[in-house]
Amino acid sequence: MPATDPFDHDAALAACARGDRQALAQIYGLEGRYLLGVALRIVRQRQSAEDVLHDAFVSIWQRAGSFDPARGAGRGWIYSVVRHAALNWVRSHAREVPVDEEGQAALENEVALARHATQLDPAETRVDLGRLEACLERLEAERRECIVLAYLDGCSHGEIAQRTQKPLGTVKSWIQRGMRSLRECMA
Repeated sequence: MPATDPFDHDAALAACARGDRQALAQIYGLEGRYLLGVALRIVRQRQSAEDVLHDAFVSIWQRAGSFDPARGAGRGWIYSVVRHAALNWVRSHAREVPVDEEGQAALENEVALARHATQLDPAETRVDLGRLEACLERLEAERRECIVLAYLDGCSHGEIAQRTQKPLGTVKSWIQRGMRSLRECMA
């Protein structure tokens, strides 16, 4: 595929819904390594992350017909399927994998976001996203960067501290205070 021709995730999902295996292979070829990274950041074990990714692609194949482009972008839908599969894996293996304070907070936030997302219609979601963007802009740049790295890129607090070259405690407090500010702004 030429670099100037962006991949159409929505069309690929529609093709998957029609039974086009090549479309699924294209999605995997383009996004597979990034999706593995998302799963790995959540489950923290390479083999388990690979299993999660496999199960997520089976789910993408089976549920592609339920994707609705009016509710969001295809690429985001694909990433959310993988993220939810990884979170479900962590929940179902909770006795086997200890979840630290950071992981627990991430799980609680994901559950709250998922619950909130199922209660909104697409128009309300777009309004909330606009409000969220405005609230994010009010945060100091360093705090905003930490929150984006944590919740969009799936980085751990330690990874964020390395990327930003800030002490771990500082990163944790920035994320905690930033999330509190976002909640207050969104209320």
